[in-house]
Amino acid sequence: MEETSAARLNPTTDTSGIMPEFDPKTMRSSKPGLKRLIITTTVLFSFLLGLPFLWKSVEIYRSPLPFHDIDSLSDQIESTPLRFPCTFHAVFVGFRSTDPGKLRSEIQDGIDQLTHRSSQCGSCNFSLSVTVQNPDDQCSEAIDYNPSSCSYRCGVVKRYGFGVGLDDAVDESLDGVFSGCSGHSGKVYSVFVVNRENANGEDDEVKAVVGKRRHAWIVGSGLEERYEDVVARVSEVFVKVFMNGGREEDSIHGEFMPVGSDGKIVLSFSLLNSNPRDWVYDWDFQRIDEALLAPVTKALAPIANISVESQVLYHTPKSSFSSWDEKLQSYIFKTSDLPFFVNSNEWHLDTSAGASGRSKILQFVVYIPSGNECPLQLQLPNGEISKTNGFISPMWGGVIVWNPGNCDKDSQSLSRNTISPQDLEQIVEVFLGQFRQLFGFKSEALYTSGLGTYKILPSERGFTEWELDVLSRKHTCFNLHSCSTTLGSLSRLVQSLPRMIIKDEIGEQVKYSLKAAKLAQSNASLGGYSSSASSSREARSLAENAFFHPSIMSVSYFSYEHCFAVYSPFFLPVAGHVVLAALREWKRYKQEKAKYLAWLTRKKSA
Repeated sequence: MEETSAARLNPTTDTSGIMPEFDPKTMRSSKPGLKRLIITTTVLFSFLLGLPFLWKSVEIYRSPLPFHDIDSLSDQIESTPLRFPCTFHAVFVGFRSTDPGKLRSEIQDGIDQLTHRSSQCGSCNFSLSVTVQNPDDQCSEAIDYNPSSCSYRCGVVKRYGFGVGLDDAVDESLDGVFSGCSGHSGKVYSVFVVNRENANGEDDEVKAVVGKRRHAWIVGSGLEERYEDVVARVSEVFVKVFMNGGREEDSIHGEFMPVGSDGKIVLSFSLLNSNPRDWVYDWDFQRIDEALLAPVTKALAPIANISVESQVLYHTPKSSFSSWDEKLQSYIFKTSDLPFFVNSNEWHLDTSAGASGRSKILQFVVYIPSGNECPLQLQLPNGEISKTNGFISPMWGGVIVWNPGNCDKDSQSLSRNTISPQDLEQIVEVFLGQFRQLFGFKSEALYTSGLGTYKILPSERGFTEWELDVLSRKHTCFNLHSCSTTLGSLSRLVQSLPRMIIKDEIGEQVKYSLKAAKLAQSNASLGGYSSSASSSREARSLAENAFFHPSIMSVSYFSYEHCFAVYSPFFLPVAGHVVLAALREWKRYKQEKAKYLAWLTRKKSA
């Protein structure tokens, strides 16, 4: 190196006579070299240049999420509850001197009193029209003019067309009495009040019927004199039946939502032979599925994707005990025994491969008792025997105890027996009633209130059209609220953990979930009940898929502390020595340069 070359002057020799005195501890006569400094600096910069590549290699990918849109959806659902357009039309047939404008005002007041002017999600934003048809088939109207108005074709409904035993025919005939209805204005619900003439001059019993579609009728004589009672009953039908579905509460809560978070329901039907040594029964379930269950699954398609499966199991005893009742000549199990009836250790019911994930499984069990406890009857708390001999378990399903026709096991053939089509049809009808109860509806075809009793015509699809409307409205609100809550939780989780991995798939699911939610709101405002329910179900399912994505569940948090702890043993020891060497070499270079500058200064002054 330069400082050790032979060109250095001898500090003890003064050849020129003008050379200053040289101190080797504080001065040097040659310029310090840069080779060592350049080498150490180059090594240091090579480490520094590698830091961006290291940071890129440990970078956490986060797909951008629309946090603002998520907050906007939550605020909108909370501040502006979703309401559906409904058109109410009351038709009074056989009324002579009744003012339709006064009727409309009083029915409006009755509806407001029953709803308490509620604006909760799923309620009706209704318009009300009233038509009065006198005995001469001349009409006067008080119509709420809006794009969804429907006009009643005057004279179509006759007073004598509401005879005994004609309910189904009347329901069919009322389906075409309105014209000019817009297809995107919500549903039209009508109540016909028919004032019949009574030859005896006495008021007969008032008959009230709610049809399978969206019509109801109240028939009786002397109804014009019972003005206030008629108005109250019309208001009650509109609110408590058509708006609330005959339910006491105004909304469908979580416990009455037997739909999986992915929008799917699996109906699992099981035939259990308690003791196959006594008798063995099978069923032709496929025929029942096609004839009775297919219409139900099709009707509920906008609300849930329903699949049906069946199985036959053997050696499936129950967990509760039964006692012999001499008076009833049967074995009895009581309602207090129901929590112990289902034997989860012996009843292997969850065998469906298609019911994995977040789908909801509803179990419907036909239990055939053994010969030692046949016949087996369910005794109600009032001491009577249950007509269906079955019970439900909320959010789980239902059970029916089916006793063979002959309980003498010695006379039974050990060959395989088949439940008759008639018995199987009755069993499925009971199951449909239980299925309705799981959705919060009543199983009996009657609705009783303080004003009277209404007969409800049953539908072959298990649910009437106005009941499906109620389900669509309530489930749309429930799904949108659940979607908003799930997306809000995901948004807060992602923002609180800046090192969480967010894949593109999650971002797309969130985006499509928000899009489906907005579409559901738009369809609901236009009166598209089925389309809004279907879109809201998709929005909820996509939100749940995003929140429970495997990438979030497996690697939910990758902190800076974790990154430092993993990589510091590999890079910190070497990097520390390089940095210290560079600092030490820079300090040495500054000292040597100071010595050289001191010598130059001494030389100039000399």
